[in-house]
Amino acid sequence: QVQLVESGGGLVQPGGSLRLSCAASRSISNFYVMGWHRQAPGEQRELVAAVTSGGTINYVDSVKGRFTISRDNAKNTVYLQMNSLKPEDTAVYYCYTVPVRGFKTIWGQGTQVTVSS
Repeated sequence: QVQLVESGGGLVQPGGSLRLSCAASRSISNFYVMGWHRQAPGEQRELVAAVTSGGTINYVDSVKGRFTISRDNAKNTVYLQMNSLKPEDTAVYYCYTVPVRGFKTIWGQGTQVTVSS
């Protein structure tokens, strides 16, 4: 099974930026979906952004215009660039993939993002 490792989380002030990275243990070029969920304390996980193997991208409305998901297939890595961060973006962010349609979702371990002054 492919392993996913997130990095890049941390503490940032409102209006600041972070870039999260999700490094996979093998090629991601053919994976059906890769993306990011987040989970705030006491809340369910929320889809933030996803990209398909064909390049189709979706974002949750609350991050449109602020977050950008991208892939570097040569590095087996998916990124989430987060700009204009707000306190409500505070959550644990989890990278995920569905390698093939209908297969079980694979999750990374999560990285904490805290937006606070």
